[in-house]
Amino acid sequence: LRCGMRTTKCQLLVTSLCVMLLGLSVATLSTVTHYGLHFTLLSNISLESNSYRVIHHAAFYFGICLSMTLILAALLSSAATVRESQLLTAMGFFCFALAFCGLIPAACWRYTHSTEVEDSMMDVYDLVYEEVRRNTSSFRRHELTAIHEAFLCCGKHSPFGDTANVETKTCPSSQVHDVGQDCLQEIRDFLKQHMDFVSTLLGIAIGFTVYGMILTSFLWFSIHFSSNLDRKGKYILR
Repeated sequence: LRCGMRTTKCQLLVTSLCVMLLGLSVATLSTVTHYGLHFTLLSNISLESNSYRVIHHAAFYFGICLSMTLILAALLSSAATVRESQLLTAMGFFCFALAFCGLIPAACWRYTHSTEVEDSMMDVYDLVYEEVRRNTSSFRRHELTAIHEAFLCCGKHSPFGDTANVETKTCPSSQVHDVGQDCLQEIRDFLKQHMDFVSTLLGIAIGFTVYGMILTSFLWFSIHFSSNLDRKGKYILR
């Protein structure tokens, strides 16, 4: 029993370190998503009726809460391993389970609502582009120029007529004559790369949280039975 508990403690320490790094990675990714130029630019431009701004803020707060839960689980499980405390082990298991309950809906949402995020981002660009094409807002022209510079693209294929005038006024000089630099495609490709990274991080986090729950539960039972064994075989001289 003691040998198995020592092995479990070593594995749990390594797992706690990995979970700590995962928590920091999730916090970093959430911060980059919230304050990154590409995301904040579209979020500031989007209208109240567009769902992108809500998704943008919700993803940040969810990511920060998830990262804090993962870091707390790693700290509690490490302390439980060192001190062999049943209470700390149970708290570590609870934090792993709480993180798992958050990761599963996040992974499901990523696969069922990925097109919603993509459509909302492209709707923002479509709105700005069409307003500039109709010359209804000079302020929108500055916003469209900022999008072109951020995504390094130039205009889009529009069914409403010639767009050369819009592209000449709003595209960077290095992108005006480039062929195939459709901004809608560039936004789609950029978001796909970002979401692929998110999916990978979620998958790794789910695996480590499940493994952490298994180790903490095994450690709890090991500590419990070990303490019961320590009470047996002791004699009191009278």
